[in-house]
Order: sequence, then structure tokens, then C-alpha cells
Amino acid sequence: MVEQILYNYLTDTLTVPVYTTQPDDAPPRYVLFEKTGGGLENRVNAATVAVQSYGPSLYDAAVLNETVKQAMDGLVALPEIGRCSLDTDYNFTDTERKRYRYQAVYDILFY
Repeated sequence: MVEQILYNYLTDTLTVPVYTTQPDDAPPRYVLFEKTGGGLENRVNAATVAVQSYGPSLYDAAVLNETVKQAMDGLVALPEIGRCSLDTDYNFTDTERKRYRYQAVYDILFY
């Protein structure tokens, strides 16, 4: 399951908390991710994953986003990951919760 692989990897790699659901008592800086799509072809799994970087300012969220992108570049070193490519990243400020965030969207092939 790509969610478990990604959660373990990001938790081990990043210095901020990593969540798969929005925490009730969110810290100032954290990462939240979710699988937004997926498929299977020739026994190779595919997933689209959105990784959100939260920070107390827009600048902090942008810096954390860059850190996340660097970490995600190393995901392909895992034996169960065949490919991890950045599709896009952008300012995705949460206006409802009034929290600054960036979002990076990845396409991942895994076994």
C-alpha cells in the first residue's frame, strides 16, 4: 500500500510531523498527504499523491514544500518504488482554516 510506504518514508526523512488526515491540534509546521487516484497495469501499481506542506507563513510553507520535494526525489531509492515524478506544485493556501500551505502532486509507480 503506497500510503504506508510514503508515510514511513516521510516520517523517517522529514523533521516535521507527517499526517494522513488533518490533525485537530495542528502544529505550526507539518506535512499532510493523500492518495488522490491510482490504477494497475501489467501488475504495476500507479498512484497520484498530493503532499501538502503547512507553515505559519507563506514563506515557511514554500520552504517546507522545497524540503518535501527534495525528500520525494529520494523515494525512488526504495525497492518497492519504480518511479516518483513531480507533476506540479503550487501555493494552495487553506482559506477556510486560514492556514498557509503548498501542494506538490506526484505520480508514483510501485510494486
